[in-house]
Amino acid sequence: MNMTVVLNAASAQAYDKAVYAISHFEDVKIVDGKPPKVSLFRENLADIIAIIVSAVLFIPAMVLDFANIALPDWYLCFPLYIAAFLAAGYSVLWNMCRNIIKGKVFDENFLMTVASVGAIALGLTTGDGLFEGVAVMFLYRIGEVLQSVAVGASRRSISELMDLKSDTATLIDGDRQTIVSPESLRVGDKILIRAGEKVPVDCVITSGSASLDVKSLNGEAVPRDVEAGDEVLSGSIDLTGAVQAEVIREYNDSAVAKILELVEHSTANKAEPEKFITRFAKYYTPAVVLAAVVLATLVPTFVCLAAGTFAWHTYLDWIYKALSFLVISCPCALVISVPLSYFGGIGRCARSGILVKGSTCLDSMARATVAAFDKTGTLTEGTFRIVSYSSKQALSLAAAAEKTSAHPIAGAFADVPADCVVSETEEIAGMGIKCLCEGKVLLCGNSKLMEKYGVNYERKRSLSTVIYVSYDGGYVGVIEIDDVVKQNAREALDELRSLGIEHTYMLTGDSPERAVDVAAKVGVGSAMGALLPNEKLNEVIKLRKQGGLIYVGDGINDAPVMTVADCAVSMGKVGSDAAIEASDIVLVSDNLSLVAEARRIARGTRSIVFQNIVGSLLVKAAIMLCSVFITPFPLIISIFGDVGVMLLAVFNALRTSLIK
Repeated sequence: MNMTVVLNAASAQAYDKAVYAISHFEDVKIVDGKPPKVSLFRENLADIIAIIVSAVLFIPAMVLDFANIALPDWYLCFPLYIAAFLAAGYSVLWNMCRNIIKGKVFDENFLMTVASVGAIALGLTTGDGLFEGVAVMFLYRIGEVLQSVAVGASRRSISELMDLKSDTATLIDGDRQTIVSPESLRVGDKILIRAGEKVPVDCVITSGSASLDVKSLNGEAVPRDVEAGDEVLSGSIDLTGAVQAEVIREYNDSAVAKILELVEHSTANKAEPEKFITRFAKYYTPAVVLAAVVLATLVPTFVCLAAGTFAWHTYLDWIYKALSFLVISCPCALVISVPLSYFGGIGRCARSGILVKGSTCLDSMARATVAAFDKTGTLTEGTFRIVSYSSKQALSLAAAAEKTSAHPIAGAFADVPADCVVSETEEIAGMGIKCLCEGKVLLCGNSKLMEKYGVNYERKRSLSTVIYVSYDGGYVGVIEIDDVVKQNAREALDELRSLGIEHTYMLTGDSPERAVDVAAKVGVGSAMGALLPNEKLNEVIKLRKQGGLIYVGDGINDAPVMTVADCAVSMGKVGSDAAIEASDIVLVSDNLSLVAEARRIARGTRSIVFQNIVGSLLVKAAIMLCSVFITPFPLIISIFGDVGVMLLAVFNALRTSLIK
């Protein structure tokens, strides 16, 4: 069943809240939708108007107040101050009342309302004017708008990825060309992609050639040249000539759909620092309110008792200190800047072609000290070629069996002719293939498969992958298949070590000799070969005892391992459902250096998060102490302790989008 949700308010913030709420229902999925494209100015227009109106009222009142013009404050200054206060603070007052009704009393709205209203009441009591009470709310509202603009700018760094999707596709049906939606395309359909258009779904070029802008997918600025036979991911932009292509994946399984799905849910999971701040604010705010009450009531009472006389001005002084204490203590800097930092880090990753499921994943990547890698398709190209074979019969039979397999090794036999058609194919994990060829059992796999079925074979010593072939119980021959090590693998691992990864491992089902050979070429610290899927899982569990573990694999065969690792990274399998489900981070391309890039961004983001946490707490603590022990203590400094620190933390958080 499909359901359409229409947002009446043209607000990207409302869209974000709706997506967050919908995505938390089980078995409910957002199939389409884009946030309304509204400028940051228009998005905050109501707040900007409120600030302007407040300023128009506040500035004349302030001039009259400080110029000591011989006019009664009650008739001019007081109405202007109150009007300015209401113009700037009506939303804060409304939110406070609404939250109290919902049982959420102790939040920033409550703190700012109590502090500003209390300061106004003190101003009326002492006759010193209302300037500071109104200034608290006015400057707080300005800070809220600036914070909203900063958050909006960061949000757009991720939501811009929504533009990856093409709204239309050109379907070729004989001599006819029809404009259709990408969702209606089916595997095998022929489409036309013109210069300047986005690729609507994953496809293979059938005729023509072009240069593609793939920067939005993998962060690479250099266009990619494609021609007939090349696979193209959706979301790429055709920069030059028109090409014809054949659809290989429907829209819901295509790269752009997977990217949008990750973007929609990228901020759903909270990292540990975020969880800490949530718990911290829950207890911190009531605690500071209680402390303020103590400062306003008990402390002046003890002072008066010690002096042996009651003095109303003593109570006024300590009430003023308590109000300053409340203004400073507002936890906005932490509550806003910490999730914003992770949001910016996720957006920075997205621009490099690194798709992160949530801040938890980014935090796990930053804290890890151990990295383990699959071999095939991760440290190697995953493109196999036949090195040698003992007989043409063995080669032909192996081709017949492997053509039915989805294993990467099967690609080596794509162009090899087969003499028979197999049936009843069974893939035996970690061993190979068993099938029927002309009614007789055909075995094609490693030595474990031969031994399992009691085949008397001739073992071959080789660093390449060895495939033995048995037909009707007899041994036919052996085939050697090899893979190519990725050119940048060694540099990528060296960079990971420079970023704090202490131990590196390679886990593979390939032979131990081949594993050691590849590990030496790429610079992996230790290699473990001949591992079955369950054995690889056991090894990963052991490796986790050494510290946080990053596991990098293809996201399909290694799904069980990926669920155990602290941070699972899928290499270049963005079109695979298994990759999306099993991994925490998905790399759009097969570029291994993106693992190091993700690590660098994650570490930088975590560093900024802790800068904001420690810095905000230290500054607030220092100003709180000063407000208690220094008399008189200007409320303006208290405002800086809240709004100023919040803005500094927010702008520091925005540095995550600039991490290099």
